[in-house]
Formats: sequence, structure tokens, C-alpha cells
Amino acid sequence: MSEKIRYQKEYILNASYSVLYPRLSTPSGLSDWFADDVNINGSKYTFFWDGSEQTAHMVANKSNRYIRFKWDDDESEETYFEFRLETDELTNEVALVVVDFADEDELDDAMELWDTQIEKLRHNLGLI
Repeated sequence: MSEKIRYQKEYILNASYSVLYPRLSTPSGLSDWFADDVNINGSKYTFFWDGSEQTAHMVANKSNRYIRFKWDDDESEETYFEFRLETDELTNEVALVVVDFADEDELDDAMELWDTQIEKLRHNLGLI
């Protein structure tokens, strides 16, 4: 099995943390842009897309700052995906930083998928 590559992408969203964080951590927020539907049972999140489902566990979070998930079917102990909110100290712009892992031959597709999903989030927030 090849080792996955860690990457991160930053998206300027300019919305308040209190508006953004629920979109990253709640079933209704995540189903608004990330998946077709999301169920939560404790720390277990079940994501539904086009008739398929995938489960992940929330492994870390700090309210209004970040949330980290680990896919249940990912065998690597080091991989996860994370949403982190940051404010640029000079411009006060709010950014969503996405941290994820992908196989080298899937890296471009993975980053493109995040671009598409974040555009959906921007649209749903009324930012575009």
C-alpha cells in the first residue's frame, strides 16, 4: 500500500466562525455542502452520497476553531481530514483550511474535489 500524501488548501470565506463552524460539524451543516445527508451517533458520522455511505469518527475538535475526522475504512493510523478556521492577522480575512490525505496519483483529483465542495459551501453561504 502506498503512503498517502498530506496536503492542505486554504479558502477565504469571510464569514464569522459562529456561522461557519456549524457548517463543518453538524448534520444539517455538512449535508448542505459536503454530503447528500449526514447522521451522527456520538462521535460516529455517517455520510451519504448518491446511494453509498461512508463512516468516520470525529477524533478532535475545538468549538468554532477546528474539527478532525478519521475515515473508519482508512487503514493508516496517520491519515485524517480536518476543517480549521483561521483569521489572517493583517487583513482579518477568515479562512477555512482543509487538511486531507491522498495517494500521489489521486492528489490532483482530491484537491479539485475540495475546490468543488467549497464552491458549494460558498454558494450556500451567499458568498458568491
